[in-house]
Amino acid sequence: MLKVHDLSKNYGSRKVLQNLHFQVQPGEILGLVGENGAGKSTLLQILATLQKQTSGKVTLGEVSYDDKKKLRKQIGFVPQDIAIWDEFTVEENMIFFEKLAWGRKTKEQLRQLCLDMKLDRWKEPVKALSGGMKRKLNIAISLIHDPKLLLLDEPTVGIDLKSRKEIGGYLQRLATDEGKIIIYTSHDMDEIITLCDRIVCIGEDPFYKNLLEDAGKTIISV
Repeated sequence: MLKVHDLSKNYGSRKVLQNLHFQVQPGEILGLVGENGAGKSTLLQILATLQKQTSGKVTLGEVSYDDKKKLRKQIGFVPQDIAIWDEFTVEENMIFFEKLAWGRKTKEQLRQLCLDMKLDRWKEPVKALSGGMKRKLNIAISLIHDPKLLLLDEPTVGIDLKSRKEIGGYLQRLATDEGKIIIYTSHDMDEIITLCDRIVCIGEDPFYKNLLEDAGKTIISV
């Protein structure tokens, strides 16, 4: 279980996140919504151990976020920007990032990770792939070390509907079949409503909360 207790983040005098409190169970997909600048990406970076909260406590299972080395073995993070090598093939990217990962995978296991996401261009240079295929590869790389917690920051932005559906279906299988904790941000509210079990609304704008209530979704008060 991921537990966030009274988490706040300030940049000098500017308060970005204030007293967030929520829990996420294994097998659950949690959505984060809010207007631009509300702090969604900041929260994901804190949960990915790339930033430190100003105050509050976060734990993943029995591990405190003070123990970053141990935590990073259990976290996969997919940032907004695609972070792969364009000149490498899909195979070369997977092998390269496997060498940097905490866990070991055979070439066959790496390829299966891609196939599970319907990414079958194993020998093709990344620069020749569609945006959707690149996004799938980015996610596959984040899963090489089999993390317990998967954090995704706008993972389907700018890609075709078919790829978005395939990625969403794969993430649901990861949660249901493997019990992963998934936290997901998107500006596509249809995607959030379809994919996520519960949603955290960040910021003071009531637009998102009202929209989600109309759709009958469970909203976590923070």
